[in-house]
Amino acid sequence: MTQDRLARLLGIMAALRRPGTGCPWDLEQNFRSIAPYTIEEAYEVADAVERGDLDDLKDELGDLLLQVVFHARIAEEQQAFAFGDVVEAISDKLVRRHPHVFGDGTASTAAAVTTQWNEIKAREKLARAERRGMEQTTPSRLDGVPTALPALSRAVKLQRKAADVGFDWADARLVLAKIREETEEVEQELREGASHAALVDEIGDLLFAVANLARHVDADPEQALRGANAKFERRFHFIEKALADKGRDPSEATLDEMEALWQAAKSSE
Repeated sequence: MTQDRLARLLGIMAALRRPGTGCPWDLEQNFRSIAPYTIEEAYEVADAVERGDLDDLKDELGDLLLQVVFHARIAEEQQAFAFGDVVEAISDKLVRRHPHVFGDGTASTAAAVTTQWNEIKAREKLARAERRGMEQTTPSRLDGVPTALPALSRAVKLQRKAADVGFDWADARLVLAKIREETEEVEQELREGASHAALVDEIGDLLFAVANLARHVDADPEQALRGANAKFERRFHFIEKALADKGRDPSEATLDEMEALWQAAKSSE
């Protein structure tokens, strides 16, 4: 039954891309033009998970699957690979990177599995480079972290890779000290009227340190920031409603009035 449903989806995608009878919009697309939609759909999956909305999650996973099918169809038209090759590639990869399940490897903890996965991934990347005849450079532990990732997520991945070889603080409280140091440097730049570029650089260091703190306490900084965004929205909506009940707009209120309403929203939660 699942195969029939998947075959139907692949058939629909093929029809949408068929010259002459397909959809004009779908026919115009290429890898680069649909990549932003792929990223957007991944975020919408994460949003559905965050909200605990399983009905929405089902729909969003379907939208994400469509992106995979779309990319695979374009590749098939270029005779590069097809959807079946994508499925086979990920299946082979999962078997290779789980020798403790499908082979004679051992890994009794999640941390050990992660270390093993990264080691196998590094070997695979080096082997691919050798097959392609690429000029060999000294491999870095930080290789393989996509630059297209959200900055906070990429910061955590870079930090984790460095931590694998011991380049890390042993205690989250030491990271707090680093955050204070970076905050003081931002304050100094503001006090001295530093250039915009210098200020941006220091704020980047501060955000990187905050992401590191999140990693140390096993918190996803992207998820934490999404929660903070949602909290801000809730409390600001409270302010808007409270003022609207009095026939007023936030633009007509003072900062002190809005701060008092913010504290009321906070207390009500």
